[in-house]
Amino acid sequence: MKTVIVFWSGTGNTEALAQSVAKGVQAAGGSADVFKVGEITPEQAAAYDKIALGCPAMGAEELEEAEFAPFYDALEPLLKGKTVGLFGSYDWGDGEWMRLWEKRAADAGLNVAATLTVQSAEPGVGESVAFGKKLA
Repeated sequence: MKTVIVFWSGTGNTEALAQSVAKGVQAAGGSADVFKVGEITPEQAAAYDKIALGCPAMGAEELEEAEFAPFYDALEPLLKGKTVGLFGSYDWGDGEWMRLWEKRAADAGLNVAATLTVQSAEPGVGESVAFGKKLA
C-alpha cells in the first residue's frame, strides 16, 4: 500500500517529523511519498491508500491558516473512510490543536489510525518512525 505524507512546516520541525514518518512506513514494508503543502492537490493526496498529515500548532493552538488549513478543508471530504494519521509539533500550550484536529477528523468519518504530538524543541524522530510503522 502506498502512503502519502503531506505537511506544512515553519521552522523545520514538522518537516523532520515527515521525513521520519516516511522512514517508518518504509521500515514496515510500505512505500511513501512526501510533499509540502502546495506540491500536491487534495485530489492527488486522496488517491493514496493511506494519508499522513503534518502541521504544527499555530496561533491559539490551531492549524496553520494560510496554506495548510485551506488544503485540509478541501481534502477532508475526500477522505471519508480512509486511514489517516495526524502529526505535528508545538512549542507552547498543551497540544490542544491536535486533540481538536483528531476530533474534527473523527467527526468527519475519517479512520484516524495514529496521532503524534511532540514538542518542537525535540523533533521526536524515534516517535515519528514508530508512528509511520503504525500507519503502514
